[in-house]
Amino acid sequence: MRISQLAERSGVPATTLRFYETAGLLRADRSAAGYRLYGEEAVERLAFIGAAKDLGLRLEEVSELLPVWESGACAEVKADLRPRIAEHASEARARAAELAAFIGVLHRALERLDGLPDRAGPCDGECGFPPADPPVSPASPLVHDDSAGNGSERWRTAPVACSLKGDALGERTEQWRRLVGDGASRRIGDGVRLTVPADRATGIMALAAAEQRCCPFFDFRLHLDGPVLHLEVRAPDEGAELLTELFGSGG
Repeated sequence: MRISQLAERSGVPATTLRFYETAGLLRADRSAAGYRLYGEEAVERLAFIGAAKDLGLRLEEVSELLPVWESGACAEVKADLRPRIAEHASEARARAAELAAFIGVLHRALERLDGLPDRAGPCDGECGFPPADPPVSPASPLVHDDSAGNGSERWRTAPVACSLKGDALGERTEQWRRLVGDGASRRIGDGVRLTVPADRATGIMALAAAEQRCCPFFDFRLHLDGPVLHLEVRAPDEGAELLTELFGSGG
């Protein structure tokens, strides 16, 4: 099969197939004219890779697991795979607990806002918001904190540098493409606005938190609007190239 045929058969974009080949996850022969050629086993291999990634396995883990899977020993695959999934399940529970706590903070803030008086004048201390003793919320990379001074947003002054390199950067790109690659997008000031199904909110929030740990110059803002989620991603001018690579340029 040519790469276009494999992409159609597997549902994996050609760009991802090329990346998998570079990362050593997928092998390709070459025709006399230099075109990539794949055998029928590539379809099964991609199905295995996709299933492993759906379970949250990193590409380096998939790379380690593939030789075990190719050996054909089911017991060995099970022995290798189980502790990896258990670890990811533990990490997911921890993230879910953090997100649940943060959602609780937001709901309490909404309840307090709903109870505040409607006034025509400027908002001041008599409005009762923010409260004198605000609830302590878990630290969240998705919450904007301007306490560093000057009222500036941290992403605007953060160094434009990403700690992810090589395969890790390629894997992160694929994670974003899976979550938002099929969404509607448009340009906004300093970035792009994407609209995707609301049921992806948890995965996007977790990935955004991970993204800010390695690329603090990104700014993420999420807005749940019934059945859809609007995700706004911004970056300073120096980070525009990486922003486009991960999220597109917007329509």
